Amino acid sequence: MSSPVEVTALAINVTIPEAMRWTDTRRGQEFLLSTLNVRLLPDGHLAAKAYGRPTAGGRGTYVSFRVPDRPELAALVSEAAGRAGELWAAHRGLG
Repeated sequence: MSSPVEVTALAINVTIPEAMRWTDTRRGQEFLLSTLNVRLLPDGHLAAKAYGRPTAGGRGTYVSFRVPDRPELAALVSEAAGRAGELWAAHRGLG
């Protein structure tokens, strides 16, 4: 290729270990946060949002929340990004 390939998004989904999960409330409904979506920003920093489902059950909507500033969550995000990089680097092409 004569010019670099333009990659517009790099994102991974990460399961939050049960011991690290938390609840948050939106519009009077409580959610249990169980998944992180981690994005690699153009400047090389990471951004993360947490997602979960209503604790009362039912399908509900899959709503995003801010990730709390907790060292164990920051470590999870960093470790997941590193692991994703290893997996991407070891890809075996289209199957």
